[in-house]
Amino acid sequence: MHCLLNYRRLNLPITCGSLLISGSNYLRCLGSSRPNCKEAVYQVQRSLSMTFGSCHRLKYMNNGLFKIAGPMDRHKLCCSSFSLPRPFSQGAPNGTSPKSTSTPRIKLKTRLLVTLIFGGSILATWYFVRSEKEKKEQLRRIEQLRKVAIGQGDFDLVDHHGRPRTKKDFLGQWVLMYFGFTHCPDICPDELEKMSSVVSILDEHQELPRVQPIFVTVDPERDDIKAMASYVKDFHPRLLGLTGTPEQVKAAGKAYRVYYSMGPKDDDNDYIVDHTIIIYLLNPDGLFLDYYNRSKSDKQIAESIKKHMQTYVKLFT
Repeated sequence: MHCLLNYRRLNLPITCGSLLISGSNYLRCLGSSRPNCKEAVYQVQRSLSMTFGSCHRLKYMNNGLFKIAGPMDRHKLCCSSFSLPRPFSQGAPNGTSPKSTSTPRIKLKTRLLVTLIFGGSILATWYFVRSEKEKKEQLRRIEQLRKVAIGQGDFDLVDHHGRPRTKKDFLGQWVLMYFGFTHCPDICPDELEKMSSVVSILDEHQELPRVQPIFVTVDPERDDIKAMASYVKDFHPRLLGLTGTPEQVKAAGKAYRVYYSMGPKDDDNDYIVDHTIIIYLLNPDGLFLDYYNRSKSDKQIAESIKKHMQTYVKLFT
């Protein structure tokens, strides 16, 4: 008990160096004067070790300070869980650095290259499969068109120059055909203007074949050769006007499924003809390929015709 009181009265210096000297002297006194007072020796050792740990001066723990009274684990009384403070970080033994376990990084350029190659392979495969599917579909469609092409859309008319014209005269050419009449107040002039603009747009592409525009009347009683010649000159210079007898015009309209009907006549013997408002596209085989109504603009029609030209496959040799 007297040893514990002396331990509590111990006034330890503030610095670790002075604390080491004072603690060593005090332990020598305890060891020589009271060799059996193990608890006081242990408490002093514990206090010094904690102080050294908080000061991060663990090198003092390896000197002869604790050899004066013997190892601390021999004098543990009530502090069985006591252990020396550990430093905040420890290096590898013998001053060696730990081996790095991280795997080498793949460079960003290499990863991008691998991604591009992989993505390009997938895209090329998809494009090849799609192209093969489109080719098969096109061949199937060509076979269907070849069956119905012979005799389709035949006509026997006269142009505005007075020359007889049939469908055979236009084989090998791309043809835009419109059915209307010269006395039409607004719709026919608008559609013929649009068709002329389409032809002009396509003429700007020198690599594309020329398109032949044709205007077929559905009013043969008033639209004779002279009336047609006077009317078509206001549009595209290649526009060709076709007319004929009522029977010939009726047969041509039926071949292209064009509806037209003459309205009632007024006091001036004038009348309006109700008819289908469609521009037809014929390919060089003379086959009806596409049609365009009033909702299509000249640029849209020109782009559609351009695609048809690029994908065209000749049906007959």
